[in-house]
Amino acid sequence: MELYSIMDMLLPFDWARYTFMKHAFLAILLVTPLFGLLSTMVVSNRMAFFSDSLGHGAFTGIAIGVLLGAVSPLVSLVLFSVAFAVFITYIKNKSTASTDTIIGVFSSTAIALGLMIMSHGGGFNKFSSYLIGDVLSITAEDLQALLLVVLVVLGGWALLFNRLLVLSLNSAFARSRGINTFWVESLFAAILAVVVAISIQWVGILIINALLVLPAAAARNVTNNVKAYQLLSVLIALGAGLMGLLLAYYWNMAAGATIVVISAGVFFITLALKSRFRR
Repeated sequence: MELYSIMDMLLPFDWARYTFMKHAFLAILLVTPLFGLLSTMVVSNRMAFFSDSLGHGAFTGIAIGVLLGAVSPLVSLVLFSVAFAVFITYIKNKSTASTDTIIGVFSSTAIALGLMIMSHGGGFNKFSSYLIGDVLSITAEDLQALLLVVLVVLGGWALLFNRLLVLSLNSAFARSRGINTFWVESLFAAILAVVVAISIQWVGILIINALLVLPAAAARNVTNNVKAYQLLSVLIALGAGLMGLLLAYYWNMAAGATIVVISAGVFFITLALKSRFRR
């Protein structure tokens, strides 16, 4: 309750009177910087299509949780998403087929399997909210889980960053430097999967991939070094998240979609400015 009292003093706005808005505001402060940070490696390692497939795989994780009769599908969602991400990485490294083909096969299979399980017995409508998400539904318990995820992800990021940076330059060069590319890719894929799984109920399957691409894509247009690239990506994600939440509240719109549209707007602005910063 002390935290809420501090927020009341720091945020003298009408929306801050509501507990659900306080929860949503704190969630945005926690999760959007993660999206901005992870987004830099998703873009640098050309993993946009892969991150999109994680959303499809997460839907199957929800369906499996429902099938097993879980009260909350979150556990099965996280476990399946991590397994799905690591398995794609394994097949991608072992198969001679092109990466986009492998990801496309797994992605389409996962979403079809999830829909098939969900639609059995007319149970799909109960979980259709996962397609759109609702950041205003976050509870205090969700925030505690989200804080734990943030700490774990930041720890994993600190361990993997240098290896991921080398891997983003050239995988053969990374191997020559003694980096086990498969395990680095797998761990990063698992981190992505956890963030997607924990966030999908608030952001929505249909648009979560945009939050893993747009912040870094926008930052990359106007930056020339790694530190500026990461910092700007985090700031864009955070700014779009806060602005999207407030616009969604005042205009009665879906917060996740509003955040994505603002992020897209920033991308097009930086794209127009790209030539000035790339001279």
